Amino acid sequence: MQKKFNVNGVCYPDRHYMVDLDGRLQKIKELIEDGDYFVINRARQYGKTTILRALKEYLRQDYLVVLMSFQKMSSAKFRDEYTFARAFAKDFIKKAAAETGNQRFDRNSLVKLEKQCQERQGSFDLVELFETLSDICTAAAGKVVLMIDEVDQISNNQVFLDFLGQMREYYMNREEIVTFHSVVLAGVYDIKNLRLKIRPDEVHRYNSPWNITADFDVDMSFSPKDIATMLEAYEADHHTGMEIERMAKELFACTNGYPYLVSCLCKKIDEKDVNWNVESLRTAVRDLLRERNTLFEDVIKNIRNNQTFSDLAEQLLINGANVIFERSNPVIDMGEMFGILAEKDGKAVISNVIFETLILNYFTSVRATKALINSEYIEKSQYLYEGRLNMEMVIRRFAVFMKSEYREEDGTFIEQQGRLLFLGFLRPIINGTGHYAVEPQTRKNTRMDIQVFYGREEFIVELKLWRGEAYERKGYDQLVDYLEARDAQQGYMVSFSRNKKKPKEDQWIQYKGHDIFEVIVEC
Repeated sequence: MQKKFNVNGVCYPDRHYMVDLDGRLQKIKELIEDGDYFVINRARQYGKTTILRALKEYLRQDYLVVLMSFQKMSSAKFRDEYTFARAFAKDFIKKAAAETGNQRFDRNSLVKLEKQCQERQGSFDLVELFETLSDICTAAAGKVVLMIDEVDQISNNQVFLDFLGQMREYYMNREEIVTFHSVVLAGVYDIKNLRLKIRPDEVHRYNSPWNITADFDVDMSFSPKDIATMLEAYEADHHTGMEIERMAKELFACTNGYPYLVSCLCKKIDEKDVNWNVESLRTAVRDLLRERNTLFEDVIKNIRNNQTFSDLAEQLLINGANVIFERSNPVIDMGEMFGILAEKDGKAVISNVIFETLILNYFTSVRATKALINSEYIEKSQYLYEGRLNMEMVIRRFAVFMKSEYREEDGTFIEQQGRLLFLGFLRPIINGTGHYAVEPQTRKNTRMDIQVFYGREEFIVELKLWRGEAYERKGYDQLVDYLEARDAQQGYMVSFSRNKKKPKEDQWIQYKGHDIFEVIVEC
């Protein structure tokens, strides 16, 4: 079977192109060797299930591993401890009985557990479940490691908390009672800080007995070096002639190593059967941003359903706000848990360029002005010539649109909306063929650099506030620095001016060997 890039479900080394997991597996094994109980707490589609499956095989020679998942257990199985205990026992027996190799579970102890489930349907509780699990661990021909995936499926349930409580008691007394050598739980939510609401009239409160867990600090994102190992395997099969190191760095720059996003982009390039280069990657990014998938829907859902988080995302993206990354802040903690926020130099940032663009697209869509709807200004044919985008015309017409159409009732311009308005103006023009990205290093209150990709061309547009002639040279220097970093000759500058009279006319200038076109937007 020919290998492929996989974005659906578990990845298997014999069927899918994967990064080399050995380094991560060895670090996790060290935790297990120490007898730790810990949680792999990462965002959706971050490779948790794949790492658990790989870990099971990695440990097989030294441990008896039972890998379970709560995803298959319906909420009905959690309605009381007797129902849960029986459901858990049945699944445990099934998984333990399937273990093969030199070290095996004792069949008699598994049969005992099975008989208890059958004979005591309404009275087999968690205490008896763990007593019998202890007997199984005692009789086993080796140390037992329990791994449970999707453990947060029913995490706000008292039965689940009681289950964790029993596991904690056995952990605390394992010098006297034989129990699981190590327990590995995996899920999105941090079950160390569960919010539980027992009765309808009771406020949410934190109440988790899972305070015995060891820190899990294994980096599960893909570094450029990790991505290169996957591309090397692909290149060995397909001989495309790609520059592996460069492609790995470019993929990382787009995704910040988010596993699902890396695999998605690789899959798109592979399926189009095109050259593996920067241009094909840009096309893959554009196509990915136009799709609906569960990860993107989850990101937008968290923006839409939490106004405080939405406000924070807007401040970070539009105004370049400096927000200290503090996990005790519940909004930042939630953003990191869902993989939307990350820490950079002690500050909170959106975790990757693709999420940035996705969220910006959402903001520009829901806040589109009435003046833009069915407006002649966004008819894309006027900006295209022989399939190429005329960026000079785009920003000229944007300035005219702002002057003639976009005014509040009192005739004033809302300054902080200028950036969203430009992106809202730009997006329908380039939609279908191009896309944009915002350079995070320049997202300050005074300026923002935007990369616009259309066809094979890249345009650099700087948005800034007009602060007088004294600041003009500094603005040009900043734009030139960015142009040189992007190896670009031409740049465009949109300056928002509060002056009622336009300070100067639109113009092309030559500056330090670069061509810059500047438009002043009267606001």
